[in-house]
Amino acid sequence: MGNLKKYMPITYITSLIGAIALTGLPPFSGFFSKDMIIEAVKLSSIPGATFAYYAVLSGVLITSLYTFRLIFLVFHTKERMDQHTREHLHESPMVVWIPLVLLAIPSMVIGWFTIEPLLFAEPNYFHHAIWVMPQHDVLTQLSHHFTGSGAMVLHAFQTLPCWLAIAGLVIAWVCYVKYPRIPGFFMKKFSGIYRILDNKYGFDAFNQTVFAGGSRALGRWLWRVGDVKIIDGIAVNGSAYAVGAWSRVMRGIQSGYLYHYAFAMILGLLAFTSWLLWF
Repeated sequence: MGNLKKYMPITYITSLIGAIALTGLPPFSGFFSKDMIIEAVKLSSIPGATFAYYAVLSGVLITSLYTFRLIFLVFHTKERMDQHTREHLHESPMVVWIPLVLLAIPSMVIGWFTIEPLLFAEPNYFHHAIWVMPQHDVLTQLSHHFTGSGAMVLHAFQTLPCWLAIAGLVIAWVCYVKYPRIPGFFMKKFSGIYRILDNKYGFDAFNQTVFAGGSRALGRWLWRVGDVKIIDGIAVNGSAYAVGAWSRVMRGIQSGYLYHYAFAMILGLLAFTSWLLWF
């Protein structure tokens, strides 16, 4: 919609706080958790840890880019709504924005108080839940360098993850606020790659065709065979047909004529006598 901060200031502020926390910028809560994960991966000696380290670094940049892209497009830039929509824009009711505020406040401060007891206290918060082999205990190595939350925040501005998060913010501002034609230019310049990424490497289409389509086809077959033929055709309609057929036979026998019943009694007596004489 664009420029929603004018109409929804509380939602804008809480969304901005959430965005900063999500991208891991200091000193918000996301910074403490994100930074510890990245440092732990960096110190890890498990095969593949180096690849994982560069993967999470790229994730920092991408997360910051798409998060602040959302903030700029929704709450900044020019308005992109019609007059009818503009007339009905207003801040959310208290039942919506009060929980946002209650979540935004700890997002700003909770990392300061929890990082040490959660990870670096002896024993730490997870010592009964997560068991780590001594050769893989990177948190112990990190604890030797931890001197407090404030020092960790100040040190962050000397690290690559922090500047990658800031770079994502700057790129989002340049591409979607300052020069909004840039994304369109790159989309046309790299249309092939754009289509691949926009189509999610074809995984959605594959899932819809193979898994979802296969499940629907299996469901239709089970319906035709199991429901229509076996349950309805044999169990329900078949039993009703058998009762009806047997009733038609019995109705034919019960004619109501006395000589029919006498004849049946004679046949029965004859059959019983024959059976006695035979055995």
